[in-house]
Amino acid sequence: MGIALIWCLALILIKWITSKRRGAISYDSSDQTALYIRMLGDVRVRSRAGFETERRGSHPYIDFRIFHSNSEIEVSVSARNVRRLLSFQRYLRSSRFFRGITVPNSSNILDDDYNGQAKCMLEKVGNWNFDIFLFDRLTNVMVQEDYHSQNPYHNAVHAADVTQAMHCYLKEPKLSKSLTPWDVLLSLISAATHDLDHPGVNQPFLIKTNHYLATLYKNTSVLENHHWRSAVGLLRESGLFAHMSLENRQLMESQIGDLILATDISQQNEYLSMFRSHLDRGDLCLEDANHRHFILQMALKCADICNPCRTWELSKQWSEKVTEEFFHQGDIEKKYHLGVSPLCDRQTETIANIQIGFMTYLVEPLFGEWARFSNTRLSQTMLGHLGLNKASWKGVQREQSSSGADADPAFEEMDSDILPQEPRLS
Repeated sequence: MGIALIWCLALILIKWITSKRRGAISYDSSDQTALYIRMLGDVRVRSRAGFETERRGSHPYIDFRIFHSNSEIEVSVSARNVRRLLSFQRYLRSSRFFRGITVPNSSNILDDDYNGQAKCMLEKVGNWNFDIFLFDRLTNVMVQEDYHSQNPYHNAVHAADVTQAMHCYLKEPKLSKSLTPWDVLLSLISAATHDLDHPGVNQPFLIKTNHYLATLYKNTSVLENHHWRSAVGLLRESGLFAHMSLENRQLMESQIGDLILATDISQQNEYLSMFRSHLDRGDLCLEDANHRHFILQMALKCADICNPCRTWELSKQWSEKVTEEFFHQGDIEKKYHLGVSPLCDRQTETIANIQIGFMTYLVEPLFGEWARFSNTRLSQTMLGHLGLNKASWKGVQREQSSSGADADPAFEEMDSDILPQEPRLS
């Protein structure tokens, strides 16, 4: 029952996140030469917890016209933009009202829309083959209008998928016997908010366009810091934990930060080396709160990049979405002569090449070590899907090219400091 309640809380948070959604790259229709990075401005409020949180929803959009236009551009507020500012509940109820549908008074925490098929699906949320895309279509909770078109991958469906994967990991025998309710709550909240307010571009793009976030966080874990501070602002605004003591709220915010910051892919080698060393020494003790917290960091890292470990039907969809987001960034970089980032050139890259490189250098080493830690049926299932999916992409690659290359050169050119070693399965 406790896990179910926490999962419902995570879903409520995702609904809130979606309704408060900010961060996108778009073009003003009246002037296609102006590039806008439309992100919520940071209103940095000095907190009692000792750091500055980003308070979402308290400041208008800031338009960064990094490639100026000679003409003044009028930015109109469309009905669609106004709708994004409404909470999910208000949007749902107002849409019913204007369609002439009676809105019943309900004291239920979750909307009536969760009944029926969606409710049946939630009962199977612990199944690794859980279809998050079908769940999205049934509930219309995860994504509002145009959300996918703005961020094909880093959106609320990805957040829900990572949260569901985290839920599966928390049920694993080693963890379920050791974790406290506090650990579980932190894990699911962190999973639900780990990409909060993602702008749909990567850190190098923000740095080379002199984005204010890159300056604010000194070019270090820029997105992850932004997600964390946005999550803290969200939690404070929601008042969900106002009943807790200040000390516990501060501890929660700090530990959520530790979990979210661990998802920075540039720190992959550091975390993987620590994980491997612990496993080699056999000194992980889940009675130790610090060790449990470290394992939760590794679990969230796994959940964040677990798409290649899903069934081919789900994994292929995720691969297409993330690649489209890469290519969209590359298109912008080409148009404004910024220098196309690795993996972002749709003229030279393919989904197959990108996925094979991603699996070889990042996913396989991480999940190989996770299987050493938790050698369960789920771990073997994930490794099995990973192997089959990699073979499938190699088949696609052979059809597309006669070169016979097995890996994307862009991955081979990455700094060796962030590439993990090959896993050693025991």
